Amino acid sequence: MNRQSEKRRCIFKKMALLHTLPVHSGQAGNLTVFEKLLPGDVKRAFYIENVPPDAQRANHGHRAAHLALLCLKGQCQVYVKNKLTETTFQLAHPAECLVLEPGDWHTLEDFSSDALLMVLSNRYYDPNDYFVEKP
Repeated sequence: MNRQSEKRRCIFKKMALLHTLPVHSGQAGNLTVFEKLLPGDVKRAFYIENVPPDAQRANHGHRAAHLALLCLKGQCQVYVKNKLTETTFQLAHPAECLVLEPGDWHTLEDFSSDALLMVLSNRYYDPNDYFVEKP
């Protein structure tokens, strides 16, 4: 592998990525599967709801934690910026999962009134893992 393709491979490892989760539908409803998207085990889970109109949340990044964001109900936008790129993702379906990498600074905004955002992390809460400076 040459140096340029090796560098390109590293770049793509460091970008937020939107996944479509597998949904198994039947007469008894839908079963949506979340697995193998975060390195290691899920060690922390929390959810965000009842966000006032025009409010922003997060406005930080993590040095080591990988996060998986799932909008289980309603919708919201996630602005992501790292040293290489910036983009905005719309989460509007419970089978969409946005995985944030360490170094991804993010803002959560434009929550619908019924939004329920679940966040999973592969690390326990550690205030030293947070950074607030936008890259």
